[in-house]
Amino acid sequence: MNLKKSIGVIIIFSWGLLALLLPALEASSADYRSFQTEDEANTIEIFKQASASVVYVTNTAYSRSGIFSLNLQEIPQGAGTGFVWDKSGLVVTNFHVIQGASKVTITLQDQSTWEATLVGRSPDKDLALLRIDAPADKLYPLPLGDSSTLEVGRKVIAIGNPFGLDTTLTVGVVSALGREINSLTNRTIRDVIQTDAAINPGNSGGPLLNSLGQLVGVNTQIVSPSGAYAGIGFAIPVNTVKKIVPQLLEHGKEVRPVIGVDLSLSESLSSRYRINGLPITRVFDGTPAANAGLIGLQQNSRGDLFLGDVILEVEGQPVSNQDDLLNILEQYRPGDAVKVMTQRNQETLEFEVVLAAPS
Repeated sequence: MNLKKSIGVIIIFSWGLLALLLPALEASSADYRSFQTEDEANTIEIFKQASASVVYVTNTAYSRSGIFSLNLQEIPQGAGTGFVWDKSGLVVTNFHVIQGASKVTITLQDQSTWEATLVGRSPDKDLALLRIDAPADKLYPLPLGDSSTLEVGRKVIAIGNPFGLDTTLTVGVVSALGREINSLTNRTIRDVIQTDAAINPGNSGGPLLNSLGQLVGVNTQIVSPSGAYAGIGFAIPVNTVKKIVPQLLEHGKEVRPVIGVDLSLSESLSSRYRINGLPITRVFDGTPAANAGLIGLQQNSRGDLFLGDVILEVEGQPVSNQDDLLNILEQYRPGDAVKVMTQRNQETLEFEVVLAAPS
C-alpha cells in the first residue's frame, strides 16, 4: 500500500472512531441534573406528587409503670405507613399496623403530628380507617385507580416508611394478579396484587401506585424466611379498598349480607365425614334461609343427628368451607336474591334466598 492510500485509510478510521465516541463524549459533557430518561422522569414526578399523601403511623400502648402504680406510661408498639384518603382527614392503613393500640399518632410530610381516632376496621381485609383533625390545606388525597386494569409486567411504585426511614420509594412491576393471602383472622383476602417492588417492615399500609400516580393497592405483606424483603410482596387491590372504606365510615366495620345460618360445626363435620360442601348446623327462625326452606342438622327420637342441607354452590360458585361462603356473600347487598344449591338426603335442591342485613 502506498503512502497516499495509507493516509486515506487512517483518516477514514479516525472519522469512524470519532463517530463512535461522539455520543459518549456528548453524554459526559451533558449536565446530569437536567438529564433524565423517560422512566426516571415518570418515577420522579410520581414521587413528588404522591409523597405528600403518605403518612407515618405510630402505634402506642398504655402500660402501668409497676404492679401497684397508678401511673400510665406510653410504650411504642410499632410503626407503619398510611395515606390520606380525603380532605376531611380520613387516613387508610393496615389493621395490623394499629392493632392493640391505645393511641395512634399520624405524622404528615410537614412533620406535624396529629392524634388519630379510629373510624372503623376490617381485620378480615387487614384495613383500618382513621381520622385526624388536620386542616384541609395540609391534606393531599391520592387519586384512585382501577386495580382491574393492571397487567403482569406493568410498572408499580411503593412509598412507605421501612424500618422507620420515612418516605422511601421503591420501584418494581406487577409480578402476578389474583393471589390469595390470609388475614389476621385467617380469612382469605382474594385478588391480591403480587409485586417485586421492595416492601419491608414499616411499608405496611402504604400506597402502591401505577405509572399515572394513581392508587392501585395497599401494601400489606411480604413472603420472606428472614422477615426482610425477598422479592415477593403483596398489596390489597384498590377496588377492594373502595368497597370497604364507605362501610367503615358508615358502620365502623365491614358489613356483609347474611342468610341466617349457624356454621359453627360445619367444617369439623366436613372434615370428619369427608362431606363435599358446607353442612348447615342450624337455621335461625325468621331469617332468609328459613324463609327459603333450608334446614340444618336434624335429630331423631333416639337423639341421633342427621345432616340437613349441605351448601354446594351459591350463584354457581362452589362452596367448600365457610370462607368460600363469606367471600361470595361479600359480592352482594342486603335485598339481593341469590340461588343456593344444596344436597339433602342424596338429592340436589335449589333455593332462592333473599339476603338480609346483619343484625
